[in-house]
This record gives sequence, structure tokens and C-alpha cells, in this order.
Amino acid sequence: MSIRHAVEYDLSRIVEIYNAAIPTRSSTADTETVSVASRKAWFFRHEPDRRPLLVYEREEGVVAWMSFEDFYGRPANRHTAELSVYIAPEQQGRLIGKRLLQKAEELAPALGLRSLVGYVFAHNTRSMRLLSALGYQEWGRLPDIAEMDGKEYTLCIMGKRLDIG
Repeated sequence: MSIRHAVEYDLSRIVEIYNAAIPTRSSTADTETVSVASRKAWFFRHEPDRRPLLVYEREEGVVAWMSFEDFYGRPANRHTAELSVYIAPEQQGRLIGKRLLQKAEELAPALGLRSLVGYVFAHNTRSMRLLSALGYQEWGRLPDIAEMDGKEYTLCIMGKRLDIG
């Protein structure tokens, strides 16, 4: 297993993993699949030394990815990044999410980050448990903010202040 910076060749697999999450209605508010072409600009916004896009690779290839995004896009928030983690369905439950989040914390000082946040649907209990186990706390709750398939879903803002010297 290895965690490395994504290269353009990985984009189709990144999109495939993301699209597999859409029908679950548990980890994204997208309701329709996305295309590789529609994600190219997003891919190229990721800079390895500032806001990386990482892939988790096993013998069979890329099985998960994690992105760092600017939080709220304002200069005063430059020391905070939003994390997104997506794992191929057949690879879930194998501690990959934990390893990716630990890697995010390891990289944070070099990226100038003091806080990490993630947006997680409240009904995504696996992700909520994982983040809580790693010291993330609920910093906000947006009740019934997303509507998918006629149902409303609550979004939690999970955050962690890093102990950076």
C-alpha cells in the first residue's frame, strides 16, 4: 500500500470512486454522476505543496483518494483546509480512511494548516465514528440542509484543531 500525490492518469479512477458514492446518498450531495471532463479543472486546482490530492494505492491500483480544499475561499481561512475522502465500495472497512486522515495530519504543518474540517452527513455513522475516534469534534450542524430523493439530510461540520508547534 502507498499514499501518493495523484497524477492526471488517476483522474478517471478518482471519478469512478466518487461516482460509486453518489447512489448511496451518504457521502455527497451530488445526485448525478460526474464526468472526467467536468472534474479536470478541480483536479488541476490541487497543488502538492499547498492543497494536495492524494491517492491510496494497493496492488490492484488506486482504491481511495483524499483532497485538501481551501476552506471558504477567504485569505483569513488559509490555515484551514476541508478534507474529502472517498473509498471504493469493496475497500471500505479496511482502515484506509483512517490512514488517509492520519496522512493529512502528517502533511498539515508543511501545508501551513492548523485546522482540518470535513462535511459529513449525520446519517453517515461510519464516517462520523471514524472522525470522532481521531479527535474530530462536531463544530456545526446544518439541519435538513440537503434534499435527495424526497428526503432531507443533516450535514455536520467536523473539525480538528491540530497541535502544531
